[in-house]
Amino acid sequence: MSIVIENGTVVTLGKSSEVFHNSSILIEDGRISRIATKGEKLGKDAKRIDATRKLVVPGFINAHTHLYSSFARGLTKAKPADDFVGVLKNLWWRLDSALTIEDCYYSALVALIESIRHGTTTLIDHHASPRAITGSLRAIERAVRETGLRACLCYELSDRDGEQIAQEGLHENEEFIRCCQKTNDNLVRALFGLHASFTLSDATLGTAAKIGRDLGAGFHVHVAEAASDEEYAQQHFGMRVVERLEKLNILGPQTIAAHCVHCNEKEMDILARTRTSVVHNPQSNGNNAVGIADIIAMQKRGVLVGLGTDAMTTNMLEELRVALWVQHLRQKNPSVGFMDVINALFLNNPAVAGRIFGVQMGELREGCVADIAILDYDPTTPLDGTNVFGHLLFGASQAAVDTTIANGKVLMENRVLAIDVDEERINAQARELAAKLWKKL
Repeated sequence: MSIVIENGTVVTLGKSSEVFHNSSILIEDGRISRIATKGEKLGKDAKRIDATRKLVVPGFINAHTHLYSSFARGLTKAKPADDFVGVLKNLWWRLDSALTIEDCYYSALVALIESIRHGTTTLIDHHASPRAITGSLRAIERAVRETGLRACLCYELSDRDGEQIAQEGLHENEEFIRCCQKTNDNLVRALFGLHASFTLSDATLGTAAKIGRDLGAGFHVHVAEAASDEEYAQQHFGMRVVERLEKLNILGPQTIAAHCVHCNEKEMDILARTRTSVVHNPQSNGNNAVGIADIIAMQKRGVLVGLGTDAMTTNMLEELRVALWVQHLRQKNPSVGFMDVINALFLNNPAVAGRIFGVQMGELREGCVADIAILDYDPTTPLDGTNVFGHLLFGASQAAVDTTIANGKVLMENRVLAIDVDEERINAQARELAAKLWKKL
């Protein structure tokens, strides 16, 4: 189906971001085929979406999340923790160990539907369910395809649950990567998932590295999220986390290093030299009291730094605001960091995702995939190319998403889901499954 979005304020984003008022976008075969900026009528027989008094922007990209975390909301059975490892042991490792395959599917559906409601069209997920590994990624893939979003999936390999479960994690990653390579579309892709340096032996990491490299796949790994990760690496391996990952052939342009809160300058240089992507997750880092990554220093050293939520939200504009506030705090300067966080979401996330999906995204230009969010935002102050980022951060971030389109398919229109899912039934089933899950804890 051809689609025309008309009468909207089009914000192209991309390297040469432009603003076009009262403009139209023609979508054909899942891509943007034309943008008319001077009132020209497009697509005579196309479906028409009126964007009058609305902002039309590229769909948002969440570069690091955990879909299964949606079943943790309201959970009160975790013991208080004094540090980050305590948070993992008391909450997340208990929760993920109790997940079933059905839990994996429904927790993903819930988070994906919420992503649609926030205009997030691409997600890079990191999954863990050590008592339900085999088939877990296929279950999440089913949820992704049913919602029409674009996602990259992986399984979180770790040695913390013993050799047998580690072997199963290796196999799940390998099989799903092979499956995605065979399907070879631009909607579902795979990375090789790794938990973190401090839960992985050299033997397991080495095996993962060989399998991943033989398959031509990148890796998705938590890096120096807490200071304890660096301390463990130095005590047990005689080097820092990034140095260890480089030694074991994990880094590279297809690899995502999430967090990197405690990386030093030498590690930043390694990340830049290997063209490894870093994904900043400010709300999660603040919530876990692990610190604030110096993304200003990273970007100055040439590191590609994107923005994720670590499952704290599906609203990327909310995460963008927090990213700016925490950089002000870290640098003790309220006048720095604005373009660093803007670039992380609007330039770098498309670059990170583009390496994985192999398509032009994150920009409203002819030839780019038609991933689009229409925001119910009618500015009360002038809006043009010189101040559009201020509007996005301080104004549009508070607006509702009216319409979400992914790969040229309308997923939500006029705030009503347009996909073939029964949201009421899904929510009811999710509540029932979450209650059962919590009882296990």
